[in-house]
Amino acid sequence: MRNIQLTTNNKMYHVGLLFLAIVFASFNTAAEVSQSKSNLFDVTVIGQGSPIILIPGLMSDGSVWQHIAKELSDKHQVHSISIAGFAGTPPVDNFSLEQVKEQLINYITINKLKKPSVIGHSLGGFMGFLLASSTPDLIGKLISVDGLPFIAPVFTRTNDSTVQSMASQAQYIRNMYQNMTPQQVAAQTQQGIFIQAKSQAAQQKIVQMALASDPKTVGESIYYLMSHDLRSQVENIKSPVLLIGASGAFTQTSQQQQVEVLYKQQLDSITKAQLIMTTQDRHFIMLDNPTWLLKQINDFLEG
Repeated sequence: MRNIQLTTNNKMYHVGLLFLAIVFASFNTAAEVSQSKSNLFDVTVIGQGSPIILIPGLMSDGSVWQHIAKELSDKHQVHSISIAGFAGTPPVDNFSLEQVKEQLINYITINKLKKPSVIGHSLGGFMGFLLASSTPDLIGKLISVDGLPFIAPVFTRTNDSTVQSMASQAQYIRNMYQNMTPQQVAAQTQQGIFIQAKSQAAQQKIVQMALASDPKTVGESIYYLMSHDLRSQVENIKSPVLLIGASGAFTQTSQQQQVEVLYKQQLDSITKAQLIMTTQDRHFIMLDNPTWLLKQINDFLEG
């Protein structure tokens, strides 16, 4: 392990999660400076200053970042991504997260964004690790909100998991979503909603985003996450990395400690990595506790 700093916040510890796979309602239009579209994602841009790219998670759109984006736009130019097929953003044929990555790289290059910071939630955190490790000279600081370089250990609870050991499960999930309706996806999300967020309003938002998501796109995305292990690749990352993990969905201290160790291990090969765990919040930290999350983000960006 190389220079991993582990920060704990006892006051904010007791609610969170580590469920990454199954799981901006409106911006102030006066602050919006531009809006553009890519084949695989929509982008809303607000504010001025150093660039930040916000990437949501599975079955989410940019609205999950609404509060965070508005606050960050006081000092930064915030580019909020909504990926095709998630939460009402129109799906596309032959969807691929690999192509999403390539189009994000093109977006950064074409718009001449100088070392943008990337903040991603869940799948968006994985995408941040993917961007920063494949194009380390292009990406600035990286913040992952409850997203890991490899998702499989979320299910197995061990970092001994490999792409090969998860191959059959990945294919099963892919096939399952091929035959699901949006209503079935929403019902499945509802069954595990306590893992995702605390408040009823946040839970309802998450279920509604799932209902508005394209099942095939969801299945392809989970398959990609389970079939791509970035743990050996993230050593290429040159910029500082902050992983903010949530373990509040677990009620036992031993389980929360296990999550913390699992997260920490996935940062082992990154030169400048910091881990902050909260046991006070669940997977959608930005919905559970936006004020606390914003403080962690600002402290890291300004540090």
